[in-house]
Amino acid sequence: MFIKKLGPGVITGASDDDPSGILTYLQAGTVLGLKTVWMSVLTLPLMYGIQEMCARIGLQTDHGLMRLIKQRYSKSILYIVALVSTVVITVNIGADLSAMGTVMGDMVGGNRLSWLVLFAIIIIFSTIKLSYHKLARILKWLTLSLFCYVLTVFFIKIDWLEALRATITISLDWSKESVMLMTAILGATISPYLFFWQANEEAEERDEITNNHPLKRFIVTKHELKMLKEDVFLGMLFSNLVTWFIIVGASRLSSLYGVDEITNFNQAALVLKPLLGPAAYFMFGLGIIGTGLLAIPILAGCVGYIIAEVFGWNEGMSKTFRQAEGFYIAIAAAVIMGVAINFLHLDPVELLIYAAVLYTIVTPPLIYFILRLANDRKLMGHHVNSWASNTLGVLTLVVMSVAAIAYIIS
Repeated sequence: MFIKKLGPGVITGASDDDPSGILTYLQAGTVLGLKTVWMSVLTLPLMYGIQEMCARIGLQTDHGLMRLIKQRYSKSILYIVALVSTVVITVNIGADLSAMGTVMGDMVGGNRLSWLVLFAIIIIFSTIKLSYHKLARILKWLTLSLFCYVLTVFFIKIDWLEALRATITISLDWSKESVMLMTAILGATISPYLFFWQANEEAEERDEITNNHPLKRFIVTKHELKMLKEDVFLGMLFSNLVTWFIIVGASRLSSLYGVDEITNFNQAALVLKPLLGPAAYFMFGLGIIGTGLLAIPILAGCVGYIIAEVFGWNEGMSKTFRQAEGFYIAIAAAVIMGVAINFLHLDPVELLIYAAVLYTIVTPPLIYFILRLANDRKLMGHHVNSWASNTLGVLTLVVMSVAAIAYIIS
């Protein structure tokens, strides 16, 4: 069956459309219409270029990014990268939990904080108790909830020629609101946690192969690299297609329902109303919960990898709790800190969008380190970056840096 063949790349791409990403794309489409839909085309090659590098690094070295940074850079750089990455990922966890708790409370009643605490417990328990392969099988199926956004667009009266024109035409608006939303789109799409996850899960896949064939020496072949590239591209294509459909659907909210800005989840759910009618909020809520359950184990897992690699602990989603206690404790701590953020009583919609903005600001240094690692011949052997990979990597670094600076200036 096709979905059983999908690997870490597709899971990584699908997890990119988490509640924070969905709300960011909905807000961009609602406020700016089709003016940002071209970004889903721009981010596809940029996202693929970086994720393919991370996957190749993980497969070739059998190490995660933080372990390699630890080997090649000073402790001060290591600790700064680890601390900043952990903080922004934890904010993302808190934002996603907030969205899940809010929609669950709206659908069945009860206190938002009580529901998000329950979700946190479920996530911690399932991440610790389930093996990586069991978790991966569940995560693959949760990606199907995103297709509601794709189907909805075909039930809305869309000017397809206008949408196509907007897709291939770069439109820049330097107002403060536009800069913030464009920055958020970049951060929601090209997210630091995806870099860590991609590299570590390719290493996990490699370890699984090695464990099943202990007498064979692992060699990265052209066939394996081809499969890796296809898996990563498919995942990034899926993510960006969903982004395109969400923005296009949201661009019609103003004319259909008079919504010019999303301030609550009831307004966000209206994008699904043409397809689902009265069941729109229910399905929107299920989608938020489903994508949250998909993304938060990955977000928390990244924190686990970061902390374990900094301190040299055993790590791996395929290991048991006893085999990697520190790794799983770090995962649990990240989720618990995400819960704690919600006791600050921040607006859940704003928290989701600003989590994406934070990613854009912290991403450029990480891309720099990834480029250095992927071009290190002692590390990568014959699998160093090609000129095309370096071109995409440098372009991504420039785009993310300009976006971060533009947002700070604005």
